[in-house]
Amino acid sequence: MAVLVWLLIPVAGAVVAGLWSAWATRRRVNHRGVRDKAGVRGYEAFRAAMERAPADG
Repeated sequence: MAVLVWLLIPVAGAVVAGLWSAWATRRRVNHRGVRDKAGVRGYEAFRAAMERAPADG
């Protein structure tokens, strides 16, 4: 019986890891069911600002 408990520990860990992975990689959508466009615009503005920044050196 003790062997089954020790076998259950990694199985439970694998299940928890799978659930966390599914939760972490889910598509995040707003209440209307569309992706967050404001976040994408902010990221694009950040990239544009970094491209305009002078290079050190």
